[in-house]
Amino acid sequence: MLVDLAYGTNGLEVELPTSRTVVVAPTHRPSVPDPAGEVQRALREPVSGPPLTARVRRGQRVAIAICDGTRPQPRDIVVPVVLDELEAIVDLDDVVVLVATGTHRGNTPEELEAMLGASVLSRVRVVNHDARDDASLADVGVLGDGVPVKLNREWVEADVRITTGFVEPHFFAGFSGGPKLVAPGLAGLETTLVLHDARRIGDPRATWGVIQGNPVHDDVRAIAAATGVDYACDVVLNREQQIVSAFGGDLAEMHAAACAASREVAMQPVPHRFGVVVTTNSGFPLDQNLYQAVKGMSAAAGIVERDGLVVVAAECRDGFPDHGSYRELLASAASPRRLLDDIMSRPHAYPDQWQVQVQAQVQLRARVAVHADGLSAEELRTAHLEPVADIGALVEAELDRLGRDAMCCVLPEGPQTIPYLAQS
Repeated sequence: MLVDLAYGTNGLEVELPTSRTVVVAPTHRPSVPDPAGEVQRALREPVSGPPLTARVRRGQRVAIAICDGTRPQPRDIVVPVVLDELEAIVDLDDVVVLVATGTHRGNTPEELEAMLGASVLSRVRVVNHDARDDASLADVGVLGDGVPVKLNREWVEADVRITTGFVEPHFFAGFSGGPKLVAPGLAGLETTLVLHDARRIGDPRATWGVIQGNPVHDDVRAIAAATGVDYACDVVLNREQQIVSAFGGDLAEMHAAACAASREVAMQPVPHRFGVVVTTNSGFPLDQNLYQAVKGMSAAAGIVERDGLVVVAAECRDGFPDHGSYRELLASAASPRRLLDDIMSRPHAYPDQWQVQVQAQVQLRARVAVHADGLSAEELRTAHLEPVADIGALVEAELDRLGRDAMCCVLPEGPQTIPYLAQS
């Protein structure tokens, strides 16, 4: 069979043995006919609490948090609708849009225009959060389970704080969106290092689809609750990254409703583990670097046989990337086992170690091969990964090696589909 994998902007077609391949994809939901109208409805008909305009008064300073360019949030639809609602009450000169970069690099002017549109950039000030710029952060104390919290100063000092995001299962925070726009989205580096330390990331409850009892999400939720979000708006997307539903209102109630909708779309049962799992990182912008592609590896890890094979198709047009510490950390030890041992022995977390930790955990279970046009075979080997040019040929050879009963599972949309064992 020919399977179209989400890869970059154009996809990647691979040929796999029909009788030995199972394809698992998200439950398809059509786009709403009027995406902007759906967002407006979420702002005017919240899940909980009064509508957005009832929470804002003239003269107040407003901060709006949005996802950065590594996320497929439809900012060009959501943000104009939010601004239209606000403009009837506040002066847009008193509004700032904060790009919740977390520890990622800031988005370039060209990227911001692609993300938001020229009209938004001309209407309102847009600022990249910088987790490493201490002067731009405000200390708000120790929250949650001993997390020292610094947040973006403009966010903290705003009179009205609005989060906008999208919800999908997340590989260690349970689900994205909601409180994650506050921390780590707008948090200082030290805050993120504690939220993503080895103890929290290594907890078995820090995984896809789990929020309550998840040590990462519990603290993320506690930080947002303690510091205050005045209105929250999240969307759920389909495989074409189109809006299928929008939710607004009080943060906790809104996010719970959005997570329930996302779970119905993305979480898919499978009857057993597979000797081979082919996955992606959901195409661009999510597969623009290897760091992000760890999510695709993690999505496959839950259903691959021990000592099986995970094959990841991720374009990686931005390389590892070269910014951040991910590449350096991967090269700091001779094997995934040594990487994990080093991470667990450190008294303090290092930037990006959480991604290396999850990757190493996956590689202790299975071999991982990667097809990436943006990285050379040698670069992939330095990341302890097997380069693969022809995915179909590798899968067929591995199935033959494993024997006649071995099967392959394909996740064409990567972490937009989170498979789980039906009996669990």
